[in-house]
Amino acid sequence: MKLKKQVTVCGGAIFCVAVFSLYLMLDRSFLASPVTFIHFFPWGPFPPNRIEQLEQLLEENHQIISHIKDSVLELTDTGAVSPSGQLPFRSANGSWVLPFDGRPTFLSVKPQDCQFAQGHRGQTDLQMLDIYSLLKFDNVDGGVWKQGFEITYEPGEWDSEPLQVFVVPHSHNDPGWVKTFDKYYTDQTQHILNNMLVKLTEDPRRKFIWSEISYFAKWWESSDTHKQEAMRKLILGGQLEMVTGGWVMTDEANSHYFAMIDQLIEGHQWLEKNLGVTPRSGWAVDPFGHSATMPYLLKRANLTSMLIQRVHYSIKKHFSSSRSLEFMWRQAWDTSSNTDIFCHMMPFYSYDVPHTCGPDPKICCQFDFKRLPGGRVNCPWKVPPRAIVDANVAERAHLLLDQYRKKSKLFRSKVVLVPLGDDFRYDKALEWDQQFLNYQKLFDYMNSHPEMHVQAQFGTLTDYFSAVYKASGVPQGFRPPGYPVLSGDFFAYADREDHYWSGYYTSRPFYKTLDRVLESHLRGAEILFSLAVAHARHAGMEGRYPTSDYTLLTDARRTVALFQHHDAIAGTAKENVVIDYGNRLLHSLQGLKRVIINAAHFLVMKNKDVYRFYQTEPFLETVRNQTEIWMGFGLILPRSLLVRYLVLFNPVEQDRLCVVTVLVNSARVRLLTEDGQTLPVQLSAQWSTATQMSAEASFMVRLPALGLAVFHLYDSADSPMTLRSDTLLRLSDRGLTVHNVEPLPLRSQAADPLPFYVSTQSLTLGFSGTTGLLESIRRKDSPQEVKVQMQFVTYGTRSSKDKSGAYLFLPDGKAKPYSQKGPPVVRVVEGPLFSEVVAFYQHFQQTVRIHNVPGADGLSLDVTIMVDIREQSNKELAMRLVTDIQSDDTFYTDLNGFQMQPRRHFLKLPLQANFYPMPSQAYIQDSQYRLTLHSAQALGVTSLESGQLEVILDRRLMQDDNRGLGQGLKDNKKTANRFRFLLERRSIGNKDTNSPSSYTALILHRKALDCGLETINPGFNCTTTEGQLTVSSLFRNLDLQLLQPVSLSLMYSSPPLGNDSSVSLEPMEISAFRLRLR
Repeated sequence: MKLKKQVTVCGGAIFCVAVFSLYLMLDRSFLASPVTFIHFFPWGPFPPNRIEQLEQLLEENHQIISHIKDSVLELTDTGAVSPSGQLPFRSANGSWVLPFDGRPTFLSVKPQDCQFAQGHRGQTDLQMLDIYSLLKFDNVDGGVWKQGFEITYEPGEWDSEPLQVFVVPHSHNDPGWVKTFDKYYTDQTQHILNNMLVKLTEDPRRKFIWSEISYFAKWWESSDTHKQEAMRKLILGGQLEMVTGGWVMTDEANSHYFAMIDQLIEGHQWLEKNLGVTPRSGWAVDPFGHSATMPYLLKRANLTSMLIQRVHYSIKKHFSSSRSLEFMWRQAWDTSSNTDIFCHMMPFYSYDVPHTCGPDPKICCQFDFKRLPGGRVNCPWKVPPRAIVDANVAERAHLLLDQYRKKSKLFRSKVVLVPLGDDFRYDKALEWDQQFLNYQKLFDYMNSHPEMHVQAQFGTLTDYFSAVYKASGVPQGFRPPGYPVLSGDFFAYADREDHYWSGYYTSRPFYKTLDRVLESHLRGAEILFSLAVAHARHAGMEGRYPTSDYTLLTDARRTVALFQHHDAIAGTAKENVVIDYGNRLLHSLQGLKRVIINAAHFLVMKNKDVYRFYQTEPFLETVRNQTEIWMGFGLILPRSLLVRYLVLFNPVEQDRLCVVTVLVNSARVRLLTEDGQTLPVQLSAQWSTATQMSAEASFMVRLPALGLAVFHLYDSADSPMTLRSDTLLRLSDRGLTVHNVEPLPLRSQAADPLPFYVSTQSLTLGFSGTTGLLESIRRKDSPQEVKVQMQFVTYGTRSSKDKSGAYLFLPDGKAKPYSQKGPPVVRVVEGPLFSEVVAFYQHFQQTVRIHNVPGADGLSLDVTIMVDIREQSNKELAMRLVTDIQSDDTFYTDLNGFQMQPRRHFLKLPLQANFYPMPSQAYIQDSQYRLTLHSAQALGVTSLESGQLEVILDRRLMQDDNRGLGQGLKDNKKTANRFRFLLERRSIGNKDTNSPSSYTALILHRKALDCGLETINPGFNCTTTEGQLTVSSLFRNLDLQLLQPVSLSLMYSSPPLGNDSSVSLEPMEISAFRLRLR
């Protein structure tokens, strides 16, 4: 039997990685510490057609399947049945009942762990959701500062305390955008760094900052020791500062916080190893909006200050008017000040020179000396810069000082920051001379005239922050007196008018998905590698295990890190650059295959003394047949062997129950556990088209935490444990023919408009008979059927000059219902392990699957939307969920998979302003229910009406949106967008309703007895117990599920007691308890 591919279905962010290998249950005591540092591993080029390979791979599966050679493991069929000793059977209502293995899943949560979520959020001076409610977003013309207001000052304001000016030269180097990473380095970046080495050395007063360690590391590794030592001297001498120190300047909307941390670690570890420096200040001038996760990560990395730039212009104006552009950024869940980090928000339109010296870009542009007449760049305001000479230095200095003073009026200190740079600046030696020589003349003049009350100099970012702290009299990183505290984030970003940068939340979803695939594989490979190295050390075989595989891990980490760049995962680079990113991702995936192959080979060997590593002929072989490759690893056995050993790896720290599916070429399948017991298998059709199929086998497995479990899969005569799913095709076209695989049962019928249902032990789903799309969800523990209606809609773009593009979402109005000429083909599959409904449309294929397993996996819907809009023009496809949940105008989205952020739909804002990034989940809720949409990839999300969630699935746009890219989005791929829908009943924090609570209040009173009186017959039996009472004994034929002491008015709770506990009351004591009875 030939195994082709496998998919593991697990909930949330948990996944299962499968390999064919030797038998071993990993001992949890041998966990290794992370291995550190390895040399950079260069990759070779891949042809663009490999991206088409990726397209095919991602359409299939994300896990690992492998075969091993028959001499490795000897398992025999004992003839045993499943651990429960029972077969799956159908209940009276027609749903499958699957006997379980006797080890139920459970969730034990201490009440103290719930107090955090139930508690109040921390109080701050500035809460971004409140600020959004306050602002008018009216975009009034502010004069020379178009998006602001007129700034005035009194000439004597700096007489007692001179103005301190720090001009900070910088060059923003995108690791890929309109050129590839390597092309940028060759054409510009290497020259910037080479010139830096020469020009900073010429004058110790010159300063510079650098951010992107990916470029700096490439330069360092190609430089000789003399250059390295000269550069190290500049850094240690304070002339060159490494700001943030990440591998890239990460995107903050789409990136997962695992990857954000990885790229920060990769950069910081490189700096520590090669330079011995630790970054102190964060610099983020180009991410398209700012997440509250980033300040937390920087704070935890021991940075003390940070700077941001791309914030909505109305927010900048509001903060400028209240002098709140510098603040302590606090996490919304922090009730103290432990997460505070000092943040500087740049006030003007851009980080280029015309928008950094002060409010008037026409004047500031005159001090960008690269634009001197005769150069290739000029000033759009038609007033060019003038070289500084003795004849004009006074006039020029006073003109520039006026801008510095006006800018300083927006801040609370008399210290002003003036960035001096732009994208890929200082790549020519001439510009270094133009900027540094002319500015030094201006500084010398200002500093030599005390009546100007200014001290101007070149500085680094930390030089500026240090001066602010010193002027305020506080240590580094502490809150200056009177400075506000802010919580929240800065999405969605708009740079002008109604141009909201909410399109890039979805742009190029194929690569957003590929990013998560690589991240998950990297995590699995790192765990297996660490375990293998630890076991090798334990066995005294460290020298025999291929620790050189760490080079491949480093390569993959740096690829993931590079792709977090704000023009990479954002989907806003040119097509050839995107191909380059894709080739790097594919290369790293292939390297991770090798790491996992080698680690699995070593870990599963019982006798490690016989282990041998062969570089050219690995013990396990990757599948070379294109039809057998999928997004993971395939390892093959000799074709003559029918037996296969399937080993599943669980890379998370909890035991996990999963449904595993493998594609087989036989309908006769039997599956054994490692001890020879037979497991139930659901045999189903695997569909190549809407009406053509082959076979696949599914089974439920329990995987140990951070461990491997082995299974024996082979071709066998029919077994009572192999059950065939029932497939029904609902066809509207009687001319369609169905090609099935015997003996899989297949029926077809004419479609009708009546709704139909599929069920498991936990859920019943209702579907439209007309569309085949989801209509309702009913949980087993609730009699109420909840409306959860799935719709598909499309957006066009404006007919005016400004149109949607890679960055911007500028729709032509409200979404229109998706329509196609004919009705869809709908496939309904029902079986003991899973049931699913698949609807085939022209531009997408919707699959809704439910699993008949305990726990969250059995309560959630596994939804896959395969999208292909390559023949569309200026269309964006969205999935909309319409429910009867009374969510009003509030919904919740995650920030980087790290925390949840409340959102509101504001009618005063345009439609596109109400979309937010959804890196991993979003939800709506009311007092009864919460509906959560878990996403396997980053996409844009909104809630435009009460009870709705809407996700943009893909965008195909034929034009540029005038933000520098110069291209539309026309390189769409067929992309699988994967989700989990989870409908939960809310039990705490409910609003008042007329329905009874699920809890019961029990009030006990121990009366005091006077035993000095004659006892008469009371007419009932009574025995005293010295105040002891077992509460569960009060309720016959009921289960006591909660026994929690509470205050008399039920407002304050204590930790719950054991359900069989006895309570003790003193005489005359009254006590109250919260009970849950079933």
